[in-house]
Amino acid sequence: MGTRLSAPGPQLKRFAAYVDGLAIAAGHEDRRTPLTDYCKGLLLPGERKSIEPMAARLNPHNVQATRQSLHHLVAKAPWSDSTLLDHVRQKVLPAMQKQGPVVAWIVDDTGFPKKGRYSVGVSRQYCGQVGKQENCRVAVSLSVATWNASLPIAYRLYLPKDWAEDAERREKAEVPEEVEFQTKPEIALDQIRAAVAAQVTRGVVLADAAYGINTEFREGLTEMGLPYAVGVQSSMTVWEPGKQPLPAKPRGRMGRPPRLLQRTADHQPVSVKQLAMNLPSSTFKEVTWRAGTERKLRSRFAAVRVRPAHRDYWKAEPHAEEWLLIEWPGGEPEPNKYWISTLPPDTGLKALVKTAKHRWIIERDYEELKQELGLGHFEGRNWRGFHHHATLCIAAYGFLVAERNRFSPSARAGHLGFVTTESAPGFRPRGSPSPPRAS
Repeated sequence: MGTRLSAPGPQLKRFAAYVDGLAIAAGHEDRRTPLTDYCKGLLLPGERKSIEPMAARLNPHNVQATRQSLHHLVAKAPWSDSTLLDHVRQKVLPAMQKQGPVVAWIVDDTGFPKKGRYSVGVSRQYCGQVGKQENCRVAVSLSVATWNASLPIAYRLYLPKDWAEDAERREKAEVPEEVEFQTKPEIALDQIRAAVAAQVTRGVVLADAAYGINTEFREGLTEMGLPYAVGVQSSMTVWEPGKQPLPAKPRGRMGRPPRLLQRTADHQPVSVKQLAMNLPSSTFKEVTWRAGTERKLRSRFAAVRVRPAHRDYWKAEPHAEEWLLIEWPGGEPEPNKYWISTLPPDTGLKALVKTAKHRWIIERDYEELKQELGLGHFEGRNWRGFHHHATLCIAAYGFLVAERNRFSPSARAGHLGFVTTESAPGFRPRGSPSPPRAS
């Protein structure tokens, strides 16, 4: 019946327009239907968001044809992930900015437990999802954040060195020839350079200690004119407030004048932990930085101006002064977190804390991307499929982010009012548990 009740509502009309734009960005008119289906499948209710279960929910009376269509879109079709993600950013970021300015660019990596020697990127490495070394894939991402929302704008698989140098596995997984081994900080810097080139509204770069401890990563950000507030390890060495390496020592009249900075036995940098432990207790102040689920989040912090000391004996000029932010919760025997930051010297303690702690917002993104949108559910082995699936998950999530910033905070995967057809009798996707036997 073509009644008023059966007509699509405003939200579904916005979804149709949004996916039409994605289809144009994907390059071919014949990708419009499978792309719409894939995004809709990711947003429908359902525990598993791999291809066959989505096909069964989308078209239960013709599952195989739908499955083949979705599989071709993700595993075979040569559309550009970066072009599609650029389109998502251009559509979603303005909606986010209506609620507040961009304040941060957030670097992160996320792991997915996975087995299989020929599944692209799978290696025994640290997996945050399980909190230990495990066979998994790890992807590096860059997100843009306001105070209220965030959106991944770049996403790339980390290819471990043994994978990058294995010609047989590369060929089977169809890894592009131009992809070489890069460390995670190097991947992140490439993503940030691309965002700078695309003139994305800038924010303070936030990252955990795996990135912040990398001197080349921090120097790369400074070269691009980007301020940062990044985690560092307790072993990082710095010059205490007011101190710096000694100037080059004169050697007489012959030869070139010496240029390299000096240290002596009684003039050495200290670890940030040593520095923190030696600070007067009055230096630490209690700061509340945001409201949590059950209570306001607060802890004790101190911030001092220091100079990083990493290999400065190979330099002619000392590193510039930066903020060292230290968190030492009350009742704990020692500090538990450290950050280094190039925010301006007149930045207040609360502003430093609020900025450094804002990395938490992407945890919410990844929780929803993994649990509701199936980010880790791709079952294929190849490079293209892994990235295409992630790009479409981010695209579907981008629609939800835009909706929430249009005063629809209840917009969630599985709650958009999409109409689904009842499953065909007796159909069960591969991998489903066996039904219980009749008694």
